[in-house]
Amino acid sequence: MTNDRNRAVIDEFRANGGKVTIHPAGDHLVLLTTTGARSGRRHTTPLAYHRDGDRIVVVASKGGAPDNPAWYYNLRANPDVTVEVGTEQYEARAEIAEGEERERLYRQQASHFAAFNDYEKRTTRQIPVVVLTRKEPRRRH
Repeated sequence: MTNDRNRAVIDEFRANGGKVTIHPAGDHLVLLTTTGARSGRRHTTPLAYHRDGDRIVVVASKGGAPDNPAWYYNLRANPDVTVEVGTEQYEARAEIAEGEERERLYRQQASHFAAFNDYEKRTTRQIPVVVLTRKEPRRRH
């Protein structure tokens, strides 16, 4: 998606409590805000997601492109991210799923969004799966 398209999706998401009509993921869309690996600036990206228990799972598919999306490199450099889902916003920690967990989570994503089956066929890279876990609020002592 282009930056203009992303901006339109983000605006609709925030104006309608997380409901989006102009993105194929519709109500299964999360806004992920990362810190730029080189620039240090905050970047927000709309992504299809599914839940795994209390965790949010996103996939760095980039539509099956040969390289990973910029947001993936950003969270590798700084795994502290902001998540917006529905009307809720919170801080989270991003972790890259590996091995059997990665396979299980990728299959779950593909079962919700069939396009992810095609993305795997379009690329030779292993598409990363990212798990977003809500950070516990800091407690005052």
